[in-house]
Amino acid sequence: MRDGKMTRRAFLAATTTTATLAFTGWAAKPNTARVIPRKLSPNEKLNIAGIGVGGMGRGDIMNCRSENIVALCDVDWKKAEETFHDLPDPRKYKDYRKMLEEMDKEIDAVTVSTPDHMHAPAAYMAMKMGKHVRVQKPLTHTIAEARLLAKTARETGVVTQMGNQGHAGDGVRELCEMIWAGAIGEVKEAHIWTDRPIWPQGISKPLPGRPVPEELDWDLWIGVAPMRPYNPGYAPFKWRGWWDFGCGAIGDMACHIMDPAFWSLKLGDAPEYSVEVLTQEGMTDQTPPKKSIIKFTFPARADMGPVDVYWYDGGHRPPRPEGVPEDQKLGDGDNGSLFIGTKGVMTSGCYGGESRLLPDELMRDYKRPAPTIPRIPDGNSYANWIACCKTGEQACSDFSYSGPLTEVANMGNVALLAGEKIVFDVAAMEIKGNRKATGLLTKKYRRGWRDMPL
Repeated sequence: MRDGKMTRRAFLAATTTTATLAFTGWAAKPNTARVIPRKLSPNEKLNIAGIGVGGMGRGDIMNCRSENIVALCDVDWKKAEETFHDLPDPRKYKDYRKMLEEMDKEIDAVTVSTPDHMHAPAAYMAMKMGKHVRVQKPLTHTIAEARLLAKTARETGVVTQMGNQGHAGDGVRELCEMIWAGAIGEVKEAHIWTDRPIWPQGISKPLPGRPVPEELDWDLWIGVAPMRPYNPGYAPFKWRGWWDFGCGAIGDMACHIMDPAFWSLKLGDAPEYSVEVLTQEGMTDQTPPKKSIIKFTFPARADMGPVDVYWYDGGHRPPRPEGVPEDQKLGDGDNGSLFIGTKGVMTSGCYGGESRLLPDELMRDYKRPAPTIPRIPDGNSYANWIACCKTGEQACSDFSYSGPLTEVANMGNVALLAGEKIVFDVAAMEIKGNRKATGLLTKKYRRGWRDMPL
């Protein structure tokens, strides 16, 4: 920490054999820590800390108010002031590392709701200290980080969840059951679209420096990313549109809208798949494009045949299937997914809701299959995570599921940056025959922040 020393226990929990610490005076040592999460009964309350508690982070921590909220951390105390007002008792921090160090014995679980580039560092440190974690979508900024968090969750035994709340709903489960029951035959194509970005992209140069607001710690906000001068065009909202901090439209929405396709089509079972950018407009080395269409091609996997999955953003939409009237809604309208099978067509909303056959009249006499996937009470992902933290059971969208989902989603960005068609070997975690593109699966952390074993 910048204003304190680490205990040996926290040091061992937060470092690895390849780590370089930000904390002066410590040398990297092998990580031999195995911190066991505290056992609780279902009637006990978790002690939860929030990392990032303004904006979406406010909603995340406030949805955990059934438990003991013991600490709140945010680099921007102006952005967090409403949460601080409503939760006056928890201790307040700007540096999550200091919070985890000082309150190690008092924290059971954390929510992580920072910009994308800080998800992995915060979640990794918390897990290595035996804390259960709930991380906003996309799970991570890079493919290597997603792979590492899934591995670390297995090793530490903590309860994990990514914040794609639609995964807890009935709609996506009904869609899976319908597709697996053969409602539209063999699925040949899936089309997924969003109205994002709703922030600026297609910007060619960094923004000019501006005075840093007094309440913001800009160095901590930048975190592992390359340092650049502050500008309100980065924070607090528009960071999603910059490669150094966010994952663009794909990062914002694919873990929601692609979830029905990923689950129902068993895309996580593919040993490899290709990704090709069909069109993009305005991408620069600073920002993702204003709009794009990206094609993912998956080979046969599990009990399913090959399938093409198309991603559309920035206003692009898939063609309307033949026989579906113009006045019948696809998805939710601006966001959704569409499945083309050998015997019919299905659509689902942004969060997997309103999963239905098309045209609409086909649903009038359709009898849904008997449920085969367990339902989450009230579709409440927060309550599901909290309950699982106490029982040790697997939460919905845990990292063993959401890690691979994040990899598929963010692979669209890898294809954009590669500028050519790529083929991803899942087990080897490499782009086949393309060393340069393989380098896009990870990133270097800024000096002064420890490296994770990526």
